[in-house]
Order: sequence, then C-alpha cells, then structure tokens
Amino acid sequence: MTEKHLTTEDFDYELPERLIAQTPLEERDASRMLILDSKTGEYQDDYFYNVIDQLNPGDALVMNNSRVLPARIYGVKPDTGGHLEVLLLNNIQGDKWETLVKPAKRAKVGTKISFGDGQLTAVVTEELEHGGRIIEFQYDGIFMEILEGLGEMPLPPYIKEKLDNPEMYQTVYSKEIGSAAAPTAGLHFTEELLEKIEQKGVKLVYLTLHVGLGTFRPVSVDNLEDHKMHSEFYALSEQAAQTLNEVRQNGGRIIATGTTSIRTLETIGSKFNGEIKADSGWTEIFIKPGYQWQVVQGFITNFHLPKSTLVMLVSAFTGRENILNAYRHAVEENYRFFSFGDAMFIK
Repeated sequence: MTEKHLTTEDFDYELPERLIAQTPLEERDASRMLILDSKTGEYQDDYFYNVIDQLNPGDALVMNNSRVLPARIYGVKPDTGGHLEVLLLNNIQGDKWETLVKPAKRAKVGTKISFGDGQLTAVVTEELEHGGRIIEFQYDGIFMEILEGLGEMPLPPYIKEKLDNPEMYQTVYSKEIGSAAAPTAGLHFTEELLEKIEQKGVKLVYLTLHVGLGTFRPVSVDNLEDHKMHSEFYALSEQAAQTLNEVRQNGGRIIATGTTSIRTLETIGSKFNGEIKADSGWTEIFIKPGYQWQVVQGFITNFHLPKSTLVMLVSAFTGRENILNAYRHAVEENYRFFSFGDAMFIK
C-alpha cells in the first residue's frame, strides 16, 4: 500500500484500557522511555532521566512554554437558574472566546450566564457546531485573575481520576497562559534535569503553541485528505529563531519536545521554505505520512490515541510500520499511555 492511500483505520492499534495512565508519577523524570530509531525501526527500553544521553552538545532542545488555563467554569442563567458548564477553547478577540457549552441546547444566542456570584458575566453571541459557542465576557479587574479563582483544570476525557495537585498537569517551564490541554511530552522534565542538559552544552529554546481541545478529537473521516485540522495559535521569538539558526549552522540537531513544538517549527519551516524565522499566527498544519520535514530532526513525545492525527504525525517521521511496531512493543511491556504516560525519544 502506498503512503498516499492510507486511511484512518491504518493508524489503529490495540490498547488495553488498563494502560491509560490515570495519574502522574510522583517523580516526573522517572517515567519509562522507548527510544526509536526512525531509519532502522530498532527500539530500546530506557528511563526518561537518561534522556540526556540522547542529546549532544550543540543540539537545541525546543519546548512549548504554554500554560494550561483553568478553563472549565460553571455558571447559571440568571433568568431561569439553569446550570451550564463552559469550557474555554480559544481567545478570539478582546473578551470574546470560542467555548464548548454543556448542555448546548440551553445556550442559544443572547443567553446570559453568570459565574461566581456575578464576578464574571457573559452573553452567547454565536452558535457553532458540536456544542461550540462564541461567548463575550464582562467583568471588572483582570480576566485571568478572576479565572484562576473560578476555573478548574480541564483534564483529557480519558482521565477519570481527580488530580490532587493541578500543577502536575503543567510543565515546570510553563509560562504563557492559554492552552486548553497541557503539552504533555514536557511533563517529564524536572528543573534539575533541564539544568544538567544545559550544562552538557545543549541549547534550551522555548516557543509557544496554545493547545486546543481539537487535539483530542478523533479523526471522523476515513480519507485523510478530508480531515480538517483544528487551528492553534503559535509564536516563535527573534531570540529563539536566532539560536535555532546558530545550532543549524554549527551542525547541531533540532530536537522538539512534543507534537506542539513540532507543529510550530514545521509550520514556520513550511511557510519560509525551510528557513527558521521569528513568526506568530494560527496553524492548521496536518503532518501525515508523505510530509517533507523542514526543521525537526528528532523529538520527544508521549504515546498517542489510536487513529489520532498525532499518531499520523509521528508516523510521518518514522514510517507507519516502525511506529506501530514500537507501540505493540510498548503494549506488551506495559508502558503507560497518553497524557500522564511514558515517553518516546524518536531520532
């Protein structure tokens, strides 16, 4: 089968539910790590604290410093007393947000919603599909501070356990608030490990991509060409672009942490014919087998959902068979899967 005729079903794999990690490990860097050689398909088992052995002096390690919003808020309709759950997805403009509202049928255009005894109020201005609503907020003070007081951390739908310490769903370097989900490949790093990596002569480079909940949406079409990607905001600074260009010129590798860092770097590379430039905007890049890689030469990632765009993305780098073989091995060896699960280093 040629790569261009691949369908969504070709990215399925068997995953026992017991392997979906429900809680983070106490020691972030104690997770297991499967190292996969994308050229040969060979793999080996290791632990994440040894990731430093996979990085060379002169390489760049690129990380997404986006921070997860406490994006789930509970409100009431002042006129009826009806309860609504609102999940913030994207800040569109000013105080307008794209959201998911449950139950959506109770949130028609013009519906007013009050949160936290009226600290925050909102009105529905537009209806989207799948329960999506555009909402405009009104408040006094600083929106993010009010949200910190009222909101809850939204965990992925496959995590049923309550999180004792919400900070465990943030990377240690999270800074720019705006994600609806964590860039989870970075959850394995500790400050001490990053310090050791830097001391080895590896450049630490930060970019921002605000993760949307579309990242968890299964691909609902069989033909990959018919799938429409969700849109996410990204930014790469002048300083970061300069460091990456220096690393390239000196023969170092660009190693991305997570699919969000990959999406940002490859969006920029595709836009500027392989060059790395400071840039920001919205990306809908869909990386699947057949994609011509522009920037990234290796990456750290977690294990992704069957039939997801993220499995397709990693397959574009390694080849589908190599990734599915590695996943089968991970299942046999009882690796932990998804957001709080174990890691892969793909080179």
